[in-house]
Amino acid sequence: MTTTLDTQWQDRAAGLADTLTELGKLTDPDWQAAVRAVARHELVPRFYTQDTSGAWIESDTSTQHSRMAWLDAVYSNKPLITALQRDTDPVRVLSSSSQPGLMTRMLESLDVHSGHQVLEIGTGTGYNAALLSHRLGAGNVFSVDVEPDLIDLARTRLAALGYTPTLVAADGALGLPEHGPFDRIIATCAVPAVPWAWVQQLRIGGVVLTDLKVAHGAGNLVRITRTDTDRAEGRFDPTYAAFMSLRHQPGGLDRTVTWAARDTTVAHRWTSTVDPQTPWNSLVVWFLAAFDLGPDVSIGYTGSDTTSQPSAVTLSTPDGSWAQIALATADGAHQVTEGGPRRLWLAVERAHQLWNRLDQPGWDRFGLTVTPEAHTLWFDHPDGDHRWT
Repeated sequence: MTTTLDTQWQDRAAGLADTLTELGKLTDPDWQAAVRAVARHELVPRFYTQDTSGAWIESDTSTQHSRMAWLDAVYSNKPLITALQRDTDPVRVLSSSSQPGLMTRMLESLDVHSGHQVLEIGTGTGYNAALLSHRLGAGNVFSVDVEPDLIDLARTRLAALGYTPTLVAADGALGLPEHGPFDRIIATCAVPAVPWAWVQQLRIGGVVLTDLKVAHGAGNLVRITRTDTDRAEGRFDPTYAAFMSLRHQPGGLDRTVTWAARDTTVAHRWTSTVDPQTPWNSLVVWFLAAFDLGPDVSIGYTGSDTTSQPSAVTLSTPDGSWAQIALATADGAHQVTEGGPRRLWLAVERAHQLWNRLDQPGWDRFGLTVTPEAHTLWFDHPDGDHRWT
């Protein structure tokens, strides 16, 4: 018997597919059919939002109005926070259901074909695994997540929808060697380097699609193909995307970083014409700068007090280096003050100068070569003049 909810979610799922198609995020008829067919609300029965005070509020389905608002959100092109660790201060986000348009864009970039076996890193709610199962058959879909509770929930909810992919609670960085080799690996998490275990578990000609972030916000989706036993290579996606970082153990943070006290013995003062908000507004420049800054660079704003608008951008690294760049300009330049063993903003300025010399390229002019020994970023061509390791 068809219920009102059946009609409501099916209409919304069809509407989501239409919206993603109009946005250019969904073009393949097979994936369009998958979006229309998968009951996302069964996989995301609740989600969390923050109110103006920063408190986390669970979605409410107790009334007809709130139930309709929940359905509207689940079938919107928006990411949803789905799991929290509340015994920390602040509350830590453990899992989310990614923006559907980003998910379908990645699935289409994956270029799967019937019979392909796909490993997903980051099961989360199971929505991506459901889409893959609809497209390829559940027997060809494998998914791993570090959180056992999420795996158990996803397994139960997917089975209720008729999907039974292989789900495993494990460290995603290790892949699933016992189920390989795979034709495709898709990671809905950010990694500082592509784990060689993933490449090893690909067939020659197989593809890894993941979010490479060498530092906070510094990187993008990259699609690499295994071209030989000891090499994988490919280019970055033209459109920026970001995911939560891959974790190696359930809950909490994988590691803590020891920060030296800020070194203020010598302060360098100079002016820069580079936008202080480059880490957020010029992402390719920030990516290039991160190769000098290192993986544990902290970025933020500062001001006279928390009630006022910020007056400067700050950078700091664990070795005690720091920089403060005024948001306001004087004669078209920003005042820079920095200290410690390294000149942090100078590294950003040099990256900006290089980006300008290269004619301000976008993401897709950069590529990545991965071997067991190294990751090499390159511009335009793997053997070109500009390479970073």
